[in-house]
Amino acid sequence: MWDITYVWTAAASWLYLAVVIDLYSRRIVGWAMNARMTAQLVKDAFQMAWRQCQPQAGLLFHSDRGSQYTSQEFQRLLQACQVKASMSGAGNCYDNAVAESFFSTLKMELIYQTVYLSREEAMTDIFFYIEGFYNRQRRHPALGYVSPQAYEASYQQQVLAV
Repeated sequence: MWDITYVWTAAASWLYLAVVIDLYSRRIVGWAMNARMTAQLVKDAFQMAWRQCQPQAGLLFHSDRGSQYTSQEFQRLLQACQVKASMSGAGNCYDNAVAESFFSTLKMELIYQTVYLSREEAMTDIFFYIEGFYNRQRRHPALGYVSPQAYEASYQQQVLAV
């Protein structure tokens, strides 16, 4: 599951954040930030997720119909990785509810609590939120009130026990 959000800074500039979310564990497995919302932004997030997860061929990648995701550049990357593209119906925000929920949580718990003087300041805070808090500590109702990392660890223990 993918999406992009915007973060405003006091320097009168936008910061764009693209994330890749594992639907099983709700873990943010890939993310990228940039001053420009381009295909390269989503490619960077995808490549981070690809390196971390090393999925098998045939993985399904779901996104909205944004120009970054429909670009030939990004579609070629998916094909090279043998990933199947899935896209939301036109105008259907509910297809991407998990990503929208993450962005809402990020903004309520972090972004709206701070005035960022620069993109760099926002990038640092978002990095620590995702890697230090969200994936490792934030409890999710959908996961039985454990963090994404704890949920994945529990699954691994069950697999090893079999």
